[in-house]
Amino acid sequence: MKIGFIGLGNVGGKLSGSLLRNGIDLTVHDLNDDLVAVFVDKGAKSGGSPAAMMRDCDAVITCLPSPAASDAVMQDMLPEVKEGKIWMEMSTTDEAEVKHLGAQVIERGGAAVDCPVSGGCHRADTGNISIFAGCDRATFERILPLLTVMGRRVLHTGDLGSASILKVLTNYLATANLVSCAEALTVAKGAGMDLATAYEAMRISSGNSFVHETESQVILNGSRDISFTMDLVKKDIGLFQEVADRAGVPIELNPLLITMFDDAIERFGPRELSPNIIKRLEEATGLDITAPGFPPEMLDDEPEEPGYEVIVKR
Repeated sequence: MKIGFIGLGNVGGKLSGSLLRNGIDLTVHDLNDDLVAVFVDKGAKSGGSPAAMMRDCDAVITCLPSPAASDAVMQDMLPEVKEGKIWMEMSTTDEAEVKHLGAQVIERGGAAVDCPVSGGCHRADTGNISIFAGCDRATFERILPLLTVMGRRVLHTGDLGSASILKVLTNYLATANLVSCAEALTVAKGAGMDLATAYEAMRISSGNSFVHETESQVILNGSRDISFTMDLVKKDIGLFQEVADRAGVPIELNPLLITMFDDAIERFGPRELSPNIIKRLEEATGLDITAPGFPPEMLDDEPEEPGYEVIVKR
């Protein structure tokens, strides 16, 4: 298969890198010509435009920062969609929007998949990230070999749109966990605890989590670098709120998270790294929530291995 990849940012650049590293025939496109040039130097082809990529490739993957960006790219590609073509949306996007765009692809004889990733940029870089895929089963089986190159654990979530719901759900959980870890570490410091000891107590206890084992480390290092910014958190938890509102579920925690990140964005700027949500507490208390011995960035120490489909137990 000839694969096109549109969007070479923090996540897209790493996912497309896994495709290229594993010998996939890859064509790329991004508004940043320098990013395209890097991939061309490594053996990829330059796509020129989304329309040309849909015309020349069997499947085109989009990994873009907003539903509006995905819509703009899709409008360029649509005239080239025909039977046998596949659109794979790996952006974190709105369920309703991916269904709307996917319906246009399907109407022209193509297939549409929403297949966002979860697990952090460090795992996207090594091909060990998790991938959700929403589409019919026949399409899923066609694209599974591609997904297992980009990710370690691949879950078929059901129909188109289902993966996007689960993606924003899991991002909401990660955000809630980030805030709770920030609060726990600040309380530990305020109570006179050694922060390295507090980190280990949380890690070996019922309070442990993926977010704690990764993001708490870069919080304590002081870099706060997870290649994810506050405006992206606001987008994701906003999308989760829209899902909850459509479902008629009166959730209480997420609106508070939205208020907290609105405040942090006003104070520190939309492109501030998301773990610096802890700066609100550092400023309020005068405490420095850092400690020696923690890494400046999240690293994936798992070796790259072939991915596999996760089977749901029923």
